[in-house]
This record gives sequence, C-alpha cells and structure tokens, in this order.
Amino acid sequence: MFQIRIHGRGGQGVVTAAEMLSISAFLEGKHAQAFPSFGSERMGAPVVAFCRISEKEIRLREPILCPDAVIIQDRTVIESAHAFEGVNNNGFALINSPSDLQCDLAKTINVKCIGATEIALEQVGRPIPNAVLLGSFAAFTKIITIDSVIKAINTKFVGSIAEKNIKAAQVAYEQTLGEI
Repeated sequence: MFQIRIHGRGGQGVVTAAEMLSISAFLEGKHAQAFPSFGSERMGAPVVAFCRISEKEIRLREPILCPDAVIIQDRTVIESAHAFEGVNNNGFALINSPSDLQCDLAKTINVKCIGATEIALEQVGRPIPNAVLLGSFAAFTKIITIDSVIKAINTKFVGSIAEKNIKAAQVAYEQTLGEI
C-alpha cells in the first residue's frame, strides 16, 4: 500500500487533491481511499488530507502517520503541521516552492520543489496548486500516470476550468520529468 499525506491551507484544494489522486488510482484499476482532516473550517486554516493507493482492498480508516509521500501545497505549514513527521525512508516529499528548500530530509527521502502556485496562476489564473502538484506527483513518483490525472481532473471539473487545470498538470508533469 502507498500512503500519501497532503498538507496545505483551506481554499488551496487540499481535499480535492486527495480526491483526484484517489480517482486517478481507481481509474488505473487500483483500490484507493481519500479523506480529509481539518479543525476550524475557514479559508487559510491548516488542512490535511490523506490518500491510500493499493493493489488490494483497503481496510484501514485511520489518519496516515507514516506516509510514503507528502505533498506540501503551502510551505508555510511545514513546521507548524510537522509535515515531514513519520515519512518513510526513501519516501517522497513534493513541495510547492519556486526554489529548492534546504532541508536535512533530502538525505533520507526524495525531495522535489516545484513552483506550483506560479504555474497555476499562469495556466489557470488562480493560485490553487492542487492539479499542478498532481501532475508533478505523477512524474516524480510514478505511482499514477498523467493520463489518469487528466481523467480525474475531468471528473471534478468541466469546461474551461477542466481544460486549464489539465494544462497546468501537464506543464508540471513535463517540468518535473525534465528535472529528474
């Protein structure tokens, strides 16, 4: 089973990212589960969402304490949310940051930074990095494919919103492939 924890702030599409990630896995014939965890329900408050992907039925229902990957949609929550806590050795950390962050974790896990907010602003016209990060995640981890991410985006959005988010995910996918 591959477990992902997504950290960000309310309004950034953290819960939607987990849902689209699970839809992507499901479309590839895998079992998947996505669920959120948040306190006060307000814009800007810290939010955590979880996703599990497996070849077998998933019976677990508790929060993910030892993820194989973390996706950080807002780097300002890294310290306060203890975002890297419990990440498995050789796991993955995908961080929404336009420049590489200096961190000791790079010695034990695979760390990738991408300017997801900037790509979202360019492609979507809004600073919502979730689709961008899923495109990058597909290239970085190879756990899901970009094709399934595109299909998942089409299940959550319609029309020009879907088209713009797909373009943003594709840009991130290509950029990440070019850097790994």
